[in-house]
Parts: sequence; structure tokens; C-alpha cells
Amino acid sequence: MENGSTVEAGLVSNEGMVGIPIILGDNIAPLTTMVRVPDSALRLCADILLAEFDRGGSLQKLLLRYVKSVYIEIAQSAACNRLHSLEERLARWLLTVSDRLQLDEFPLTQEFISHMLGVRRAGVTVAAHTLSKAGMINYHRGHIQILNREALETTACECYRVIKNEFAQLPANSVQDNSELIITSNPVN
Repeated sequence: MENGSTVEAGLVSNEGMVGIPIILGDNIAPLTTMVRVPDSALRLCADILLAEFDRGGSLQKLLLRYVKSVYIEIAQSAACNRLHSLEERLARWLLTVSDRLQLDEFPLTQEFISHMLGVRRAGVTVAAHTLSKAGMINYHRGHIQILNREALETTACECYRVIKNEFAQLPANSVQDNSELIITSNPVN
């Protein structure tokens, strides 16, 4: 926002990419991308991506399917932000981060989480304390550990399941034959 406020629009992990505007015909994205896990992102020249996409093969099918999944995630998150409690939203968000990182422990500060959820830090403190007191998570000095995933899933709103199911479909419905998809990229420094 003009005043510097931020809110998360989506999470990207090894299932996806940033830079969707490139394949949609634009070369500028009016968004900010943050890499939260060191050495976890790869950079690819936009011209190479677009040339491969324009070939119309497996990469194009995969990326278009991914765009659909991102669309569903953004729409579901907008509804979630309006209709569900902060505790439900925090549970959804922590589970989604865990799924994307494929980890049950990760370094995240309450300040960062508050920016991602678009709420005050004090609200995250209260919601995290509630989840911690119920034995679902352990939170200490910017380190979160999911202790009881089943209880956290029960606490999360239905948005978590909708988004999880959408992204779970990506591998099965996308690239059937990887033989034509060979792109070399360089790690982001």
C-alpha cells in the first residue's frame, strides 16, 4: 500500500513461481516478493521462460494449471480474511507454510506473521498463545514448531483444505512427460 502496509497474497514454494505476469504478457509485477528461506529460490531469465512457455508444451500446461491454483488460493484467502477468526486464519497459514516447506518447524517472527495476515502484532500474539496453550504449536523467539497437526487442522477454517486440495492436484494434472522440459537456472543470491 502507499503507506507501506503489506499483506500476503500467496505462498510460493517448490510447486510454483513468482513472475506470473511474464507468461500473461506483462513484464512488470506491481508486487513485492520475499524469499524467507535462504538458498531456496532459483532465478530464471524471463526471456528463457517466455520462449519455453510459448512453445506450448509441458511447461505451458504446468504453468497455466499453476496460475489456476494461485487464483483459487487468492480468492479463498480473500474470503478467509473477511469471514474467519484470526485464530482460524493463523492455523490455516501455519499449516500452509508447513505444507509448502515440508517442515513442521520454521523461523517466523510474530511481526512477520502479522504483516502476512494483515493484522496487528498483538493479535498474532494472542492467537499464537491460544494455539500454544492448546498444545498445537510451540512458539519461542521467532521459532514455530507444529506439535499437533491434527488439532491444528481441526482449528483451521475450511479454507486450508480448499487450498491444500487445489495445490495437491498440481503434479497429477500437469507435466506427464518431462523429457522436453530442461531449463537451467541460477540460484538467487
